[in-house]
Amino acid sequence: MSENQYVVFKLDENEFGIDIMNVKEIIPYQEPVHVPNTPDFVEGIINYRGNVIPVINLRERFDMDVKQITKDTRIIVITLKEKEVGFIVDEASQTIRLNEEQIDPAPGIIAGIEKRYITGIGKVDENRLIILLDLKEILTDEEKNEIENMEL
Repeated sequence: MSENQYVVFKLDENEFGIDIMNVKEIIPYQEPVHVPNTPDFVEGIINYRGNVIPVINLRERFDMDVKQITKDTRIIVITLKEKEVGFIVDEASQTIRLNEEQIDPAPGIIAGIEKRYITGIGKVDENRLIILLDLKEILTDEEKNEIENMEL
């Protein structure tokens, strides 16, 4: 039985998980610098370990209300193609292990673009579900190319 480890993060009360192997680092929130002529989905840029990287607000990406930044707000850094990209989340507090029996496929009700990045639903216990995502698929191919071609 195969088991994977996931980083769990929150947007409002919803819990999401991403494969820990796709996470480069989770860092405290830092205010992104807004840059003109960047794609609309890019919140701004930050200095990450000496490199300037674009940052995307997942709340906006999921059409959720923008929320105040708190002490729990984090940036999850992943590598997308050859570039590092940060995703702003409300909180990233733990890692969990899920085996294959604990993961159901994404429900049939999910269609279109969402189906591409929702990889499944993790069942932790009777009352706790975690939506499993592939952050590398959150962006369309066109958006990935825009990030790849950003001059930073």
